[in-house]
Amino acid sequence: MAERQRRKPGETRDKLMSAALALVGKGRHFASLGIREVTRQAGVVPTSFYRHFRNMDDLGLQLVDELGLVLRRMMREARGNVLQADKLMDESVAIFISHAQNNRSFFLFMAQGLAGESRAIQEGIRSEMRFFASELANDLRRLRLVDHLSDSDLEMTCDLVVRSVAFSLTDLLGVSADDDYQVDQIRKRTTRFLQLIFVGAAHWNSRA
Repeated sequence: MAERQRRKPGETRDKLMSAALALVGKGRHFASLGIREVTRQAGVVPTSFYRHFRNMDDLGLQLVDELGLVLRRMMREARGNVLQADKLMDESVAIFISHAQNNRSFFLFMAQGLAGESRAIQEGIRSEMRFFASELANDLRRLRLVDHLSDSDLEMTCDLVVRSVAFSLTDLLGVSADDDYQVDQIRKRTTRFLQLIFVGAAHWNSRA
Protein backbone atom coordinates (compact mmCIF):
# COMPACT_ATOMS: atom_id res chain seq x y z
CA MET A 1 0.00 0.00 0.00
CA ALA A 2 2.77 2.42 0.97
CA GLU A 3 4.63 1.62 -2.24
CA ARG A 4 1.55 2.41 -4.33
CA GLN A 5 1.08 5.69 -2.48
CA ARG A 6 4.63 6.70 -3.29
CA ARG A 7 4.05 6.22 -7.02
CA LYS A 8 3.41 9.39 -8.98
CA PRO A 9 0.25 9.54 -11.11
CA GLY A 10 0.99 7.98 -14.48
CA GLU A 11 4.27 6.43 -13.31
CA THR A 12 3.09 2.85 -13.76
CA ARG A 13 1.53 3.69 -17.13
CA ASP A 14 4.83 5.17 -18.32
CA LYS A 15 6.74 2.15 -17.01
CA LEU A 16 4.48 -0.22 -18.94
CA MET A 17 4.84 1.76 -22.17
CA SER A 18 8.61 2.02 -21.74
CA ALA A 19 8.78 -1.71 -21.02
CA ALA A 20 6.93 -2.57 -24.24
CA LEU A 21 9.27 -0.32 -26.23
CA ALA A 22 12.31 -1.81 -24.51
CA LEU A 23 11.21 -5.29 -25.55
CA VAL A 24 10.65 -4.10 -29.13
CA GLY A 25 14.13 -2.56 -29.04
CA LYS A 26 15.54 -5.95 -28.03
CA GLY A 27 14.12 -7.54 -31.15
CA ARG A 28 10.65 -8.62 -30.04
CA HIS A 29 7.65 -7.93 -32.28
CA PHE A 30 5.01 -5.85 -30.52
CA ALA A 31 2.22 -8.15 -31.78
CA SER A 32 3.82 -11.09 -29.97
CA LEU A 33 4.11 -9.37 -26.57
CA GLY A 34 1.91 -10.55 -23.71
CA ILE A 35 0.70 -8.62 -20.69
CA ARG A 36 2.68 -10.73 -18.22
CA GLU A 37 5.88 -10.24 -20.19
CA VAL A 38 5.41 -6.46 -20.32
CA THR A 39 4.55 -6.18 -16.61
CA ARG A 40 7.55 -8.35 -15.72
CA GLN A 41 9.80 -6.05 -17.78
CA ALA A 42 8.23 -3.02 -16.09
CA GLY A 43 8.60 -4.50 -12.61
CA VAL A 44 4.92 -4.22 -11.72
CA VAL A 45 2.22 -6.77 -10.91
CA PRO A 46 0.05 -7.96 -13.84
CA THR A 47 -3.17 -6.67 -12.29
CA SER A 48 -1.83 -3.09 -12.42
CA PHE A 49 -1.85 -3.29 -16.24
CA TYR A 50 -5.64 -3.11 -16.33
CA ARG A 51 -5.72 0.12 -14.35
CA HIS A 52 -4.15 1.85 -17.36
CA PHE A 53 -4.93 -0.23 -20.47
CA ARG A 54 -7.76 -2.49 -21.60
CA ASN A 55 -5.43 -4.78 -23.54
CA MET A 56 -2.19 -4.72 -25.53
CA ASP A 57 -3.90 -3.01 -28.48
CA ASP A 58 -4.87 -0.17 -26.13
CA LEU A 59 -1.26 0.16 -24.97
CA GLY A 60 -0.17 0.15 -28.61
CA LEU A 61 -2.61 2.94 -29.50
CA GLN A 62 -1.25 5.07 -26.69
CA LEU A 63 2.24 4.43 -28.03
CA VAL A 64 0.95 5.65 -31.40
CA ASP A 65 -0.12 8.89 -29.69
CA GLU A 66 3.41 9.25 -28.28
CA LEU A 67 4.84 8.54 -31.73
CA GLY A 68 2.65 11.36 -33.08
CA LEU A 69 4.29 13.74 -30.61
CA VAL A 70 7.73 12.67 -31.87
CA LEU A 71 6.65 13.31 -35.48
CA ARG A 72 5.28 16.74 -34.57
CA ARG A 73 8.56 17.65 -32.87
CA MET A 74 10.32 16.66 -36.10
CA MET A 75 8.07 18.99 -38.12
CA ARG A 76 8.63 21.90 -35.74
CA GLU A 77 12.38 21.37 -35.82
CA ALA A 78 12.41 21.27 -39.62
CA ARG A 79 10.38 24.50 -39.81
CA GLY A 80 12.66 26.22 -37.34
CA ASN A 81 15.85 25.26 -39.19
CA VAL A 82 14.75 25.87 -42.79
CA LEU A 83 15.25 29.44 -43.95
CA GLN A 84 15.38 28.65 -47.66
CA ALA A 85 12.95 26.50 -49.60
CA ASP A 86 15.70 24.54 -51.38
CA LYS A 87 17.07 23.34 -48.03
CA LEU A 88 13.76 21.78 -46.97
CA MET A 89 14.46 18.23 -48.20
CA ASP A 90 18.06 17.97 -46.97
CA GLU A 91 17.16 19.36 -43.57
CA SER A 92 13.99 17.32 -43.17
CA VAL A 93 15.69 14.01 -44.06
CA ALA A 94 18.60 14.76 -41.71
CA ILE A 95 16.15 15.54 -38.87
CA PHE A 96 14.13 12.40 -39.61
CA ILE A 97 17.23 10.20 -39.45
CA SER A 98 18.41 11.89 -36.25
CA HIS A 99 15.05 11.29 -34.55
CA ALA A 100 14.88 7.71 -35.83
CA GLN A 101 18.34 7.05 -34.38
CA ASN A 102 17.51 8.68 -31.05
CA ASN A 103 14.08 7.03 -30.77
CA ARG A 104 14.93 3.72 -32.39
CA SER A 105 12.48 1.61 -30.40
CA PHE A 106 9.62 3.99 -31.25
CA PHE A 107 10.36 3.78 -34.96
CA LEU A 108 10.79 0.00 -34.78
CA PHE A 109 7.32 -0.08 -33.27
CA MET A 110 6.08 2.11 -36.14
CA ALA A 111 7.61 -0.16 -38.78
CA GLN A 112 6.17 -3.25 -37.10
CA GLY A 113 2.77 -1.64 -36.64
CA LEU A 114 2.40 -0.72 -40.30
CA ALA A 115 2.65 -4.37 -41.27
CA GLY A 116 1.29 -5.83 -38.05
CA GLU A 117 -1.79 -7.87 -37.27
CA SER A 118 -3.62 -5.18 -35.29
CA ARG A 119 -5.89 -3.17 -37.58
CA ALA A 120 -6.39 -0.56 -34.85
CA ILE A 121 -2.67 0.11 -34.41
CA GLN A 122 -2.10 -0.01 -38.16
CA GLU A 123 -4.82 2.59 -38.76
CA GLY A 124 -3.54 4.73 -35.88
CA ILE A 125 -0.07 4.91 -37.44
CA ARG A 126 -1.52 5.59 -40.90
CA SER A 127 -3.57 8.41 -39.39
CA GLU A 128 -0.39 9.97 -37.98
CA MET A 129 1.24 9.62 -41.41
CA ARG A 130 -1.73 11.38 -43.04
CA PHE A 131 -1.40 14.21 -40.53
CA PHE A 132 2.33 14.40 -41.31
CA ALA A 133 1.54 14.64 -45.04
CA SER A 134 -1.05 17.35 -44.38
CA GLU A 135 1.46 19.41 -42.40
CA LEU A 136 4.01 18.98 -45.19
CA ALA A 137 1.45 20.23 -47.72
CA ASN A 138 0.86 23.33 -45.58
CA ASP A 139 4.61 24.00 -45.45
CA LEU A 140 4.98 23.61 -49.21
CA ARG A 141 2.13 26.06 -49.79
CA ARG A 142 3.72 28.49 -47.34
CA LEU A 143 7.06 28.27 -49.15
CA ARG A 144 5.27 28.70 -52.50
CA LEU A 145 6.96 25.63 -53.96
CA VAL A 146 3.88 24.04 -55.50
CA ASP A 147 1.50 26.84 -56.44
CA HIS A 148 0.77 25.13 -59.78
CA LEU A 149 -0.57 21.95 -58.13
CA SER A 150 -4.21 21.41 -57.29
CA ASP A 151 -5.03 20.48 -53.70
CA SER A 152 -5.61 16.83 -54.64
CA ASP A 153 -2.32 16.59 -56.56
CA LEU A 154 -0.45 18.24 -53.70
CA GLU A 155 -2.02 15.72 -51.34
CA MET A 156 -0.87 12.89 -53.63
CA THR A 157 2.67 14.34 -53.77
CA CYS A 158 2.94 14.62 -49.98
CA ASP A 159 1.51 11.13 -49.52
CA LEU A 160 4.22 9.82 -51.85
CA VAL A 161 6.88 11.69 -49.86
CA VAL A 162 5.70 10.22 -46.56
CA ARG A 163 5.49 6.70 -48.02
CA SER A 164 9.03 7.02 -49.42
CA VAL A 165 10.39 8.16 -46.06
CA ALA A 166 8.55 5.36 -44.25
CA PHE A 167 10.04 2.84 -46.70
CA SER A 168 13.52 4.28 -46.05
CA LEU A 169 12.88 3.75 -42.34
CA THR A 170 13.05 -0.02 -42.85
CA ASP A 171 16.49 0.42 -44.48
CA LEU A 172 17.65 2.61 -41.59
CA LEU A 173 16.50 0.16 -38.93
CA GLY A 174 18.27 -2.65 -40.78
CA VAL A 175 21.73 -1.19 -40.19
CA SER A 176 23.65 -0.59 -37.01
CA ALA A 177 23.00 2.82 -35.46
CA ASP A 178 26.75 3.48 -35.29
CA ASP A 179 27.43 2.51 -38.94
CA ASP A 180 27.95 6.09 -40.07
CA TYR A 181 28.70 5.15 -43.68
CA GLN A 182 25.49 3.16 -44.21
CA VAL A 183 23.39 5.74 -42.37
CA ASP A 184 24.81 8.48 -44.57
CA GLN A 185 24.10 6.41 -47.70
CA ILE A 186 20.48 6.02 -46.60
CA ARG A 187 20.27 9.76 -45.94
CA LYS A 188 21.59 10.57 -49.41
CA ARG A 189 19.37 8.00 -51.13
CA THR A 190 16.25 9.19 -49.29
CA THR A 191 17.02 12.79 -50.22
CA ARG A 192 17.38 11.73 -53.87
CA PHE A 193 14.03 9.94 -53.70
CA LEU A 194 12.39 13.16 -52.53
CA GLN A 195 14.23 15.28 -55.10
CA LEU A 196 12.94 12.98 -57.85
CA ILE A 197 9.39 13.27 -56.51
CA PHE A 198 9.56 17.06 -56.54
CA VAL A 199 11.15 17.21 -59.99
CA GLY A 200 8.16 15.25 -61.21
CA ALA A 201 5.75 17.44 -59.24
CA ALA A 202 7.33 20.58 -60.73
CA HIS A 203 6.42 19.37 -64.22
CA TRP A 204 3.03 17.95 -63.30
CA ASN A 205 0.05 19.61 -64.96
CA SER A 206 -2.92 19.48 -62.61
CA ARG A 207 -5.20 20.70 -65.40
CA ALA A 208 -4.35 17.79 -67.70
